[in-house]
Amino acid sequence: MKIAVNVSPLTDPGHKVRGVGFYLTHLKRALEENNNSHSISFFKSEEDIDRDIDIVHYPYFDPFVLQHNFKKSYKKVVTIHDLTPLVFPEHFPVGIKGKLRWNINRQLVRNLDAVITDSISSQKDCLRFLPLSKEKVSVVYLAADEKFKKIELDEKKKQALVSKFKLPKEFLLYVGDATWNKNLPNLLTAATEQNISLVLVGKTLAQEKVLDHPWNKSLLQAREIIKKSKCIYSIGFVTDEELTQLYNLANGLCMPSYYEGFGLPIVEAMQSGCPVLTSDKGSLSEVGGDAVLYVDPYNTVSIAEGMKKLLTDSKVRFDLQKKGFVQAQKFSWGKTAQDTIKVYESII
Repeated sequence: MKIAVNVSPLTDPGHKVRGVGFYLTHLKRALEENNNSHSISFFKSEEDIDRDIDIVHYPYFDPFVLQHNFKKSYKKVVTIHDLTPLVFPEHFPVGIKGKLRWNINRQLVRNLDAVITDSISSQKDCLRFLPLSKEKVSVVYLAADEKFKKIELDEKKKQALVSKFKLPKEFLLYVGDATWNKNLPNLLTAATEQNISLVLVGKTLAQEKVLDHPWNKSLLQAREIIKKSKCIYSIGFVTDEELTQLYNLANGLCMPSYYEGFGLPIVEAMQSGCPVLTSDKGSLSEVGGDAVLYVDPYNTVSIAEGMKKLLTDSKVRFDLQKKGFVQAQKFSWGKTAQDTIKVYESII
């Protein structure tokens, strides 16, 4: 069987670092390492696809952008990571053009032979919004990079990290951007009201320019809270090595999202021995299992109480850490590749 995988987002600096780029980088490597039966190639332009190809895999999908040619004769697989903007349209307005493109994409997916999605939650959303049968939509979980792990930070490295980012002695961590579903304003409010040190990691949060776009409303709200707060530390983009160190240094990761298609920082944190606070919305309970501390994302008091537990209760932290190591082992790129290949095989 001959399979071609579209890796064009890897040429885009915006996609390459995390998100779609992260998925593609790790999927490509995992497919190369875990495939013994099929010919798998990677292309950046439709013209590079061999004529005798059996399956083409498009590992990304934006419902509001016309991206792919789903009319060709080969078998077609697409990865739909999540459809959050369709679940909460009031928070992600797309305008008339966006709606038109979505209606076109919705019809084009009828030509697909299979859809891969990151969680059971996202699978349900695909079946809700798209004209697809359940047999066509397969759940293939993502995984964290293996470099996220428990490490012993010697005093020299620890002081270098603290000095570089001006970190407080004890802190909780947030990793991600600031779209509405991330629930950052509520997290920041909870931290500020209880004077809890919270370190924010994310390129979006550190960018000076913010486009006047409805999807940036939560980012603007978050920035206003950060300006007035004395316990919020926004450090922007960090390397994977620095992020691993931060996971190991922090008292916990906070991710009380309203909705997620997967929630990758949770697995990264669990692998690194960092206790996790999150919500049970979207896919988060699938990823966290019984190894995380759940709070009500709509209630800042609930979030604050969870944060205080992570900061002050060493027994809770130890218990979550121990369970987190076990839960994280359920996710690996080897398994992601094997399950992806099973989807390819199921349509031939």
